Amino acid sequence: MIYLLLYPMRGLSRHLSWLNVLRYIPFRAILATLTAMAMSFAMGPWFIRRLQEKQIGQVVRSDGPETHFKKRGTPTMGGSLILFTLVLPTVLWADPHNTFVWLTLVVTVTYGVIGFIDDYLKIKHRDSRGLAERYKLLGQAVVALFVVAYLYWGEGHFLPADWLRYRHQLAFPFVGFRHFAPVMPVAFWLAFGVFMLLAWSNAVNLTDGLDGLAIGPVIINAGTYVFYTYVTGATFARFQLAQYLNLPPLQSTGELAIYCGAMIGSGVGFLWFNTYPASVFMGDVGALALGGGLGMLALITKNEFLSAILGGIFVVEAVSVLIQRGWFKYTRFRYGEGQRIFLMAPIHHHFEKKGWAEPKVIVRFWIIAIILALISLSNLKLR
Repeated sequence: MIYLLLYPMRGLSRHLSWLNVLRYIPFRAILATLTAMAMSFAMGPWFIRRLQEKQIGQVVRSDGPETHFKKRGTPTMGGSLILFTLVLPTVLWADPHNTFVWLTLVVTVTYGVIGFIDDYLKIKHRDSRGLAERYKLLGQAVVALFVVAYLYWGEGHFLPADWLRYRHQLAFPFVGFRHFAPVMPVAFWLAFGVFMLLAWSNAVNLTDGLDGLAIGPVIINAGTYVFYTYVTGATFARFQLAQYLNLPPLQSTGELAIYCGAMIGSGVGFLWFNTYPASVFMGDVGALALGGGLGMLALITKNEFLSAILGGIFVVEAVSVLIQRGWFKYTRFRYGEGQRIFLMAPIHHHFEKKGWAEPKVIVRFWIIAIILALISLSNLKLR
């Protein structure tokens, strides 16, 4: 933990005054980004070779687009590299006394473990189904319930007072927090928090179907959360920027900017090898972990509903699957034969089936993600 070693009064900053720069969150967020990126670039080629030696290759759906059959055998479980290069820089540069950082890392790592089990079973049995959906959701729900319950009932156990004051209020985009922030009953807040983590982890997982399609919006989302985590926690000469912008003043969330920076760095480093045509795939180990992390950022910074705009790509991907499944089951029950609305779900496969080249789908989805991020950032002033 470099921050703990260098900055506190008993550390080296006491003798080397220039190390005082480490007290500034933006500086440490940049260092976390660069550290994660450097680790990804350095370890990536070795990691991919190890996957190839172990014959850890992608299992492709038999009913998927024909263009995907050539991807069979491409190294997968690359999310393990993302997980390592995300967690370690966060631990190195974040303040280890911040509970939010540790809770977010708990969700990230445990969801990554669940994804790892799923990927392992897919490879072992050469079956794209992997871990049964009910067991995967159960594992995610147990972790989510533990973390969300701690966020609510952790008073006196390292949770900051500013969070405890606003924890049960719900913020809405483009509406001032002081003007409208309804208080939620305990049961509703717990259920909503669990839903947020499950929804985001699985939405990112569903989006991870093309080379670089998921990691691009993840980087964009993380970059946006850098602003929100820092702004809600920034104080300048007793002036709280969050109060000026009519946001919940959660000073303790600022350290999450380091986590966001590490997510950006690990994402960019992974994209170097995952861009079309991909040398390695993320797998569930990366998608579930990153999605869980984004869910925690939305929950802790009180951007639960704004996250649906910011992560609109993930929302549309997940909703397309729900619509496809629901309509198929209804028409099969009603008419005896299931019908489909999309040529294939998630929706990125629909566009592939319509003849769009894979790079075109990917880049256009990235462009939409950037537009949604800009709309989300406009919330800082429009509210």
